[in-house]
Amino acid sequence: RRTAEEERRHSPKRQAPRLGADITSRASRMRRTAEEERRHSPKRQAPRLGADITSRASRMRRTAEEERRHSPKRQAPRAGADMRGKTPLPFFHKYTKPLDKRGEKWYRYGMDIQTLLDGCGARAIGEQNPKIKQIRAVSSNTKPNPHKLFIAEGIWMLQLCEKFRTPIDSLFLCPAHIRTPEALALVQKLAARTQEVYTVSEKTFEKISERGQPDGLLALAQLPAHDLAAFDPPQDAVLLVLDGIEIPGNVGTMLRMADGAGVDGVFLCNRKARMTHPKLIKGSQGAVLSVPFFEFESVESCKSWLSSHGFTVYLADTRAKLYYYDEPFGKKTALVMGSERYGISRDWYEGDFSMIAIPMEGSCDSLNVGVAATVLAYEAVKKNKFLPKGLRPES
Repeated sequence: RRTAEEERRHSPKRQAPRLGADITSRASRMRRTAEEERRHSPKRQAPRLGADITSRASRMRRTAEEERRHSPKRQAPRAGADMRGKTPLPFFHKYTKPLDKRGEKWYRYGMDIQTLLDGCGARAIGEQNPKIKQIRAVSSNTKPNPHKLFIAEGIWMLQLCEKFRTPIDSLFLCPAHIRTPEALALVQKLAARTQEVYTVSEKTFEKISERGQPDGLLALAQLPAHDLAAFDPPQDAVLLVLDGIEIPGNVGTMLRMADGAGVDGVFLCNRKARMTHPKLIKGSQGAVLSVPFFEFESVESCKSWLSSHGFTVYLADTRAKLYYYDEPFGKKTALVMGSERYGISRDWYEGDFSMIAIPMEGSCDSLNVGVAATVLAYEAVKKNKFLPKGLRPES
C-alpha cells in the first residue's frame, strides 16, 4: 500500500508545478489560445490611419463603379479628335460578343445606345415587374386580353409593325443582345411611337423570349382594328370565311395563305381561337397585320353582309358533286371553311349557296383545313383576278 501511495504521491505526473509554470488545464489553454487569436489576430487589429476599412464586397462594387465611370474606354473623345479608323466601344462591351463589321461601322459614326436609351426615357425593370408579368400572361394566353395585345419579338416582326404602323403599347430592350445598327435604327423609330420603353437584363430577357438567339427587341403591340363599314371589296374580290376554326395555328396559316394568294379579306364566324394567341401570330408570319379580318357575332350577320354586297357563297364540302376546278368563279366569291371537328355550321346550308369539293383519291376522306383553303383560294383568285387580266408570273 505504501508503495502504491508513494507512486501516486511522488509520480512525475503528480509533482507540484515549478515556479511560474502554467497550471491551467489543457482545455483552458486551448480556450485561452483561441481567445488570444481572436483578440490579437492581425485581421482584428485596428486599422492604421488612412487604411481602407470597407468590406471586400464594397471594394468590389466600388471598383466596378469606378471602372464604368473612369475607364479610358468610356471617356469621351477630346474636342477635335480624329475618330476615323477608331471604333469606340459601347457601354455594354463587357457583356456582349465582339461587334461585327456593320456594328463597327455604326459606332464609328458615333451612335451610342446608351444615349439613345436616355433620350427615349427608358426605365430599367426587373423580373418581378408587372409589365414582365403582363408579357407572360399574354404569352400563356391564360388571362383576359381586352386590348388585344400580342407579343412581337425580333427585328423582322417589329419591322412589320413599323411598316404597317401597328400601335405599340410598350417596348422592351436588352442592350446586351442589341448588336447591329439595324436594330438600333429600329429602336429609335419604335421608341418615338410609344410612351413606355423599358430595359431588362440579359437573364430576364432570355426568360421572356421564345427565341434561341434573341435580338434584344420585344414589344407588346395591339392588333389592327378594321372598320367593316369602310371595307369596300372590288368586283373580282375573293373572301375567306372561317367558321368555328379551333386551332390557332390553322387560323394563322390561312391568314398567311390569304396574304400570299391575294385574298381580299378574312371573315371569322363562331370564333374559337383568340386572335392574339402566340401560335396564331407565329403561324401568320406577320399576315395578321396585313390582311384585313373581321369578326361576326353570328352566321346570320355574316350571310346578310355577303348577300347585300353581291357575293356568291361556296361551301367546302366533301359531299359536293362539283369539283373546285370545274367551277368558273369569275365573280365576287366567298369561300367558307368549317371547323376541324364539326365542319361547317348548319346555318350556312340555309339560303343561297353552292358546294364544291376537292377530289380525294387515297384512303383519307379529307384534307387539313388550311391545305384545303389554300387549294380553293388559289383557284378562285386565279379565275377571278389573274386570267381575266392575262397576268402571268414574272420570268
